Amino acid sequence: MVASKAPTGLKQYMKNKPVKWGYKLFVLAESKTGYTWDFFVYEGRSQGNTGMGLSYELVMELMDTQLLGTGCKLYVDHFYTSPVLFQDLLLQKRIWACGTIRTNRIGFPKTKDHSLDSKSPRGSIRWMRKDSLLFVQWRDTRDVSMCSTLHTAHSGDKVQRRVKGANGQWMVKDISVPPCVKDYIRCMGGVDLSDALIGYYKVLHNTQRWYKTFFYHFMDIAIVNAFLLHKAIASVKGEKPLNQKDFRETLAEQLAQVGSPSTARPVPPPPPPRPHHRPVYITGHRANGRLKCRQCHAKTPLKCASCDVPLCLVVRQDCYNAWHVANNL
Repeated sequence: MVASKAPTGLKQYMKNKPVKWGYKLFVLAESKTGYTWDFFVYEGRSQGNTGMGLSYELVMELMDTQLLGTGCKLYVDHFYTSPVLFQDLLLQKRIWACGTIRTNRIGFPKTKDHSLDSKSPRGSIRWMRKDSLLFVQWRDTRDVSMCSTLHTAHSGDKVQRRVKGANGQWMVKDISVPPCVKDYIRCMGGVDLSDALIGYYKVLHNTQRWYKTFFYHFMDIAIVNAFLLHKAIASVKGEKPLNQKDFRETLAEQLAQVGSPSTARPVPPPPPPRPHHRPVYITGHRANGRLKCRQCHAKTPLKCASCDVPLCLVVRQDCYNAWHVANNL
């Protein structure tokens, strides 16, 4: 959510979000670093026309195999997860997926065989497989339902949890955890990490202009992506990367130098000013103020003030302009 209260049709209200008023973005981010790969601005219910639902259409469009390639592993929350989506991702795009799932989703198994009851201990696992889909129910402080196309049901992994013993005392105990839950917890924080990095030093200003809000947020995304690339390059070179604050300050200094005398192309000096040519009367001469025209050699009372050349300037004899044109003056 990009915070804004500008009076536009794109603004959304979500009561369960820390930012309740603003523009909703659907984001695809790299899980380890938080690098923002692609995003969409939510435009309202009219967005999408395939009949498969907004979440299905957004995921299929964001997972562009022409740019990403195939073999990717996608982690999503329960808003996006559906058996149809996961099957189409695997069959059409060769992309594996994992995510929490709502039990009322179409395609989720409705059978109650071997389901967990209220007496099932913490760490109990129930799983079902349907073709390439794996459905897992895991008992933690509450039941967690998962759907995956890339995991097995069991792997022997353990996690530590505080449980109450028979004597009423709390104790730390190792309980089983499905691989899909373990990987989901590890890989699901990419978008949250991206939001956190943007929020540390964001350039977003309070404004009622919706396009300025988007401009500032997109600038933040670009800066954070550049910062993450800087860290990756420094790691490859074995150098110590800058922190985000120093990176932003260095970036601002380098951008301020663009167009400065040290980086700008040399500008040729302007041509010297051309003399101001104007006809004036000849004065102070013994020949009654007349001299021979430089062009036609007739007597003329006029000369050029800049060139000091006597020239005719009459209706039928314009030696003044003809002489200046001939001499490119």
